[in-house]
This record gives sequence, C-alpha cells and structure tokens, in this order.
Amino acid sequence: MEADDQVTAVLSGRDAYRDELTELARHDPRVLCFEADLGGRKHPFAEAHPDRFFNLGIAEATMIDMASGLASAGYRPFVSTFAPFATLRAAESMKLGMGYMGAGVVVVAPYAGVSGAWFGTTHHCLEDLAVVQSFPGITIAAPYGEAETRAVIRAAAAGSGPFYVRTGRNAAAVSLPWDGDVPPLVNWVQPGSSDVCLVSVGEVGTSLALEASAERPESGHAHLCFLDHASLSEAAEELRSSRYTRFVVVEEHRPTGGVASTLALLMPSASVVGVNAGMAWPSEGGDHGEVLGRLGLDLAHLLAVV
Repeated sequence: MEADDQVTAVLSGRDAYRDELTELARHDPRVLCFEADLGGRKHPFAEAHPDRFFNLGIAEATMIDMASGLASAGYRPFVSTFAPFATLRAAESMKLGMGYMGAGVVVVAPYAGVSGAWFGTTHHCLEDLAVVQSFPGITIAAPYGEAETRAVIRAAAAGSGPFYVRTGRNAAAVSLPWDGDVPPLVNWVQPGSSDVCLVSVGEVGTSLALEASAERPESGHAHLCFLDHASLSEAAEELRSSRYTRFVVVEEHRPTGGVASTLALLMPSASVVGVNAGMAWPSEGGDHGEVLGRLGLDLAHLLAVV
C-alpha cells in the first residue's frame, strides 16, 4: 500500500477477512475455510466455494485438529471462531498442532478483547496474546482497518507457517498508510516532537492512539501489527534506536502477557508504560465503549498517562 493512499475502511475486520479469503481462493485451490457456526446463511466463501467450506459447529479444538491434518497434506486452511474459543478452549490444539508440529493453519479470531461486550465474560478475550505468544513459531497479527486486515490475510495465504490473526467486531474509521505490500514491523504514523511515543496495538489501541495524537500532536505514534515474540524483538530494536525514551503502549488486553510487558523486557533501558484493560473481570453489560470505559481503557485515561 502506497504511503499517500489513505483508504477509507468500509468493512470490519471479520468481513474484510471473509471477502479477501473468498477472492484469494479463486486463484489458490489450497485455501480452505473452516467456521465454528459463525458464518451465517450467506457466508461469501461458502457461496463461492461450497466444496471448500466447512462449518464444524462449536467444536473448536476438533476444527483446529482437522485443519492441522489438512495442512500437512498441502492445503492452506483458514479457521475462524471467537477469540476466547480459539485461544482458550482450543489452546491445547493450537499448542500441539500449530506450535509443536508447526502446521500451516491460519486462525482468524474476531471478537477479541471485550468487543463482544453484551455477551459477557464468557465471550470476552483479554488473554489471547499472552497465550499465543507463549507458543513458539506462530506469527501473531492484530491488524487495524480494512486495508491492513486484507494485507495480513494475503500474507498468511502466501506463507506456509501458522498464523493467529486477532480482530475486533466493528470497522475502523480509517486505514493507516504504509509503503509496501505487507505492514511494516513498526509503522511510524506520527513523528511528534517530545520524547514520548504512543505504541498502538489492535483496533481499539490504534483508534485511541489516533485520538490522543490529535489531542497531543507533540507525542509520536508508532503502530505495531505483528505481535509474536520474534516480530516484537525486531520492532523493539527499531523503537530502541529512535529518539524516544518513553513508550506508552495502548492495547485491549490484560497487562500480564501483553505487548507492553514484552516490550518492557526487550527494552530495559527505556520507560515502557501500558494503558490496557487491567486485571478486573468485566461484571456489567453495555456496549463495547461502555465496557472499555469501566476497565479504564478510554481516551481520558490515555491522555492522563501521556
């Protein structure tokens, strides 16, 4: 994507994924699509490629196990289910199939964080990065906006290793510009003039960082899309070599095992502060923004930290 090409997001991450994968499958017979009862009646992949679409129902571990077997036979399976069910209910299958065996399965997990707000704690997922980061060999991506989501899905389809792609529920207002076909490890969104740099992760973290940057234009803003330990190690080198000395990481995740904690270990000489969803259990309903506000992940809190 060219740096001067600002694309207005039209589709949410989950819908951009389905649309992009459907198109990729037209040209790549290896691509398979697995869903855990989330596709609805008019899933675009099922309509375009019915012989390569499998609805396994709420049997997430079985779905990943089947996908791992098909990957070993040369297929490129994409598996989609709610983030908590992919990374918590099916954690052992991810660990053994995708981690230990290195099966080339791509897990695309919508409803990460508390984006399924009204569904309650059973459908929230503030722990997935901590779980998947601990499995060596799995590439983790948390794209922001339609263009970045599509680019990550294309990269995953072209690759051979295991992927975990984390998305929310709603469409982002804009897509971030970058040079090249694949989002960089560090996308320098705004240079700033102070020694403070916002580091945004995922859909909510990036939206909040963009709002905070508008309020505090003196702060820098670096966006991270790839969040596995290997990618963060390289990103940390680039962040550490910049002129910034204080990094405020914004992420819809718990502090334990999140990106801020990983970067703090990788950059011991820098000040790394996390603005995240905290360690409380969301106990009240509401929409996505209301639940985030009760957890302390909102613009007011971010600006106070900055």
